[in-house]
Amino acid sequence: MAVQFESSVKHIPYSQERVYNKLSDLNNLNSVHDRLDEIKEKSGGKLEDMSFDQDSITIKVQGIALSLRIIEREPMKCIRFEGDKTPVPLNLWIQILPVSDSEAKIKVTIRAEVNMFMKAMVSKPLQDGVEKLADMLAVLPY
Repeated sequence: MAVQFESSVKHIPYSQERVYNKLSDLNNLNSVHDRLDEIKEKSGGKLEDMSFDQDSITIKVQGIALSLRIIEREPMKCIRFEGDKTPVPLNLWIQILPVSDSEAKIKVTIRAEVNMFMKAMVSKPLQDGVEKLADMLAVLPY
């Protein structure tokens, strides 16, 4: 059974093109890695480590390593990821829409394949995770 979780819409004071260009190459997230200790603290110690290359990101949360790989880039609009070495099959996508020439908005969505028993266990962590990811993306310097 597929379950889907969506973040609230976040406004970003940068153009759609700048946001897309930064997020479509994960090597551009070095500024996030430089602030890893601060991010770990904000996560309440749940986030343990993070690494990335151009097409994938691996995060370690409470002893579990999760890897996401970019599988599709729709220029200026959407970046789609697929879980790689995740406990359940999942996809994540970041939608980017223009508000004006100098402002964009984003929404993060996760879809996971889980059974009924797992749904009860993963619903709250996935909803919290998708919201925190959107919050983090909204404050990045683009």
